Amino acid sequence: MVGGSTKQGWANRRTFAALVAGIVAALPLYGQPPAQPPPPANAAPPLAPGFNEREVTKTSTPEDRAGIWVLDFHFKDPRAITVDIDGKRKTIWYLWYQVSNSTGEPRAFNPDFVWVCHDENTVHHDKVLHPAVKAIRQQEDPQNINHIKNSATISFEKIPVSKEFDEKGQRIAFPTRISGVATWDDINPRCTQFSIYVYGLSDGWSLVDGPDGKPIIRSKTLQLKFRRVGDQFTQNSNQIRYVGHEWVYATFDRPIPVLGEGKAGVRSMNDGTPPPAAPAPGQPPAKP
Repeated sequence: MVGGSTKQGWANRRTFAALVAGIVAALPLYGQPPAQPPPPANAAPPLAPGFNEREVTKTSTPEDRAGIWVLDFHFKDPRAITVDIDGKRKTIWYLWYQVSNSTGEPRAFNPDFVWVCHDENTVHHDKVLHPAVKAIRQQEDPQNINHIKNSATISFEKIPVSKEFDEKGQRIAFPTRISGVATWDDINPRCTQFSIYVYGLSDGWSLVDGPDGKPIIRSKTLQLKFRRVGDQFTQNSNQIRYVGHEWVYATFDRPIPVLGEGKAGVRSMNDGTPPPAAPAPGQPPAKP
């Protein structure tokens, strides 16, 4: 009996040891994650936006022509800064952004940033405010790593092509992003519902009939939607809330809000300026 019990005990120990060995073999090495299946060849890891940055998704619309190009756009929510301009202390709103080019060819970027207050029916084009741009550079990029440009200097050179992937879809480089800033010194302090329209990111355009029967040219434009939580007496960056973005076709001159349609839209200001001539077939219109 003793011998039998001993043999049975050793058998139980061998069974237990085998079980432990199997469990240990199934566990990853200490400090190492479990083995993962390799990703497919065409699955490049996405680039996450930087701190406080937002990335715009490029989407198509029914008005898009075949073969149009669209630049990539990153931005931060609008911010306020107080600057002395012409001897006066003023609140300046600005939009920090970056553009990059994955279209395959260098592209000219001649931007126009239009701040539209939907609740106050006011329109504000960005201005090049040198004292403000200098202060913004010191705040956003004190080491001058990104060489932030204003709305004029960013158009001096074409946006270079970023070749991020090889023929197999593997990432080989990070995109070359050009940094810029748009500035405003005349934003309506009562404005709480607004959009910023960014012109120049695409060569998409469409031709429609105007109210007088004359053709109107619209360009593919990025609409950034925001609201501000605050009153007219206090304006600061913490009041801004991002609502979303949309690609729309807007007129070249000045978009103003169309209210009461369920969502904000744009239409051309009737300032008596004749519409531009229709472009030749297959050619984009010249921006006035």
